[in-house]
Amino acid sequence: MSEGNGKHGFTTSILHSDRASPIEHGAIIKPLHVSVAYGYEDARELAAVFQGRKPGYAYGRQGNPTSAALEAKVTRMEDGVATVTFATGMAAIGAAMLALLRAGDHVVASAFLFGNSVSLLNTLAAHGTAVSFVDATDAGNVARALTPQTRIVFVETIANPRTQVADLAGIGALCAERGIVCIVDNTMTSPWLFRPKRTQASLVVNALTKYVGGHGNALAGSITDTGLFDWTRYPNIADSYKTAAPALWGITQIRKKGLRDWGGTLAPEQAHHIAAGAETLALRMARICTSAQAVAEFLAGHPKVRAVHYPGLATHPQHARAKALFGGFSGLLAFELIDGVDCFDVLNRLAIVVSSSNLGDNRTLAIPVAHTIFWEMGAQRRAEMGIADSLIRVSVGIEDTADLVADFAQALAG
Repeated sequence: MSEGNGKHGFTTSILHSDRASPIEHGAIIKPLHVSVAYGYEDARELAAVFQGRKPGYAYGRQGNPTSAALEAKVTRMEDGVATVTFATGMAAIGAAMLALLRAGDHVVASAFLFGNSVSLLNTLAAHGTAVSFVDATDAGNVARALTPQTRIVFVETIANPRTQVADLAGIGALCAERGIVCIVDNTMTSPWLFRPKRTQASLVVNALTKYVGGHGNALAGSITDTGLFDWTRYPNIADSYKTAAPALWGITQIRKKGLRDWGGTLAPEQAHHIAAGAETLALRMARICTSAQAVAEFLAGHPKVRAVHYPGLATHPQHARAKALFGGFSGLLAFELIDGVDCFDVLNRLAIVVSSSNLGDNRTLAIPVAHTIFWEMGAQRRAEMGIADSLIRVSVGIEDTADLVADFAQALAG
């Protein structure tokens, strides 16, 4: 499990994060700030804020006090130096890529990425950025794909939906040695179960909509700089963003070129929801991991189930790696049905579990993967990724464990 800020534990640190700086009227949580514009009595101060010589708010598209309070929480969670929040997790990934890449650059990415992340990288490739997809469960595959033009390696902790666990330590060490930015999407594990900084990640993505927010009531994403990457070695930093300390060059360029220019701004209302959800992350994840393990073990022993994909099972190819790296195995699992059992019939018989495309919610959700979130990829690409037509993805929530197991039992019995 993740530790706190060195002085206090994880949850204590997050609960009292807002109070680390003054809050209006003695409030103990940062209030909503919905203003788009910010006025200054001294025009010189306004200019200093615009030029980055003084902290402050210039315009709502670049952030506001409410999103800044959430950014401070996420930075504490990931033990980073700075965070930028966005309207969605995809906006965060897209902003980082667009801000840090130039014509002729090359990206190496896991072949088992979330479908929308694959789509984004394919769009970048269509615009001239070379992209190589490799099996990231072995750092050797990443090493063989590197070229002199490789600027970024992008992986997830636990792949969605087949739960492959990337060789995070090996890839992090490789990128550190070669001076390549290592971006790790931590959404499936959350900062409570794992901090990618431990394996030398340069930047950490969190789709805050998922486990960090937890309640399915707000979209948000973030990019956190761990402080480990030497941005003085990175060739694509604009001179205008080199006025701050070198450790902040990368995140400053992401905020300016990725957030300001592309406009995927996190609204204050959404930031407020996510910040409130973050306070109970550790409590929720403990329950989710317990229930997910129980559901996976039940499914693994069911005669109508061909295969179960969950890192908590000893049969999982990367079980030992996940056990060594993570504080738990998270709430995402997937299972395949035997021939003759219709996945739609099973889903329709579930009484508690909701058929939905989200994950990381307090409610347990399930979806037929090949027919929905990976449909656009086509049959050949799905086959390459090991996604069977009967594959059902499950995002386990915080319901009573026995109720969840019983729900799957009756749905399969029908």
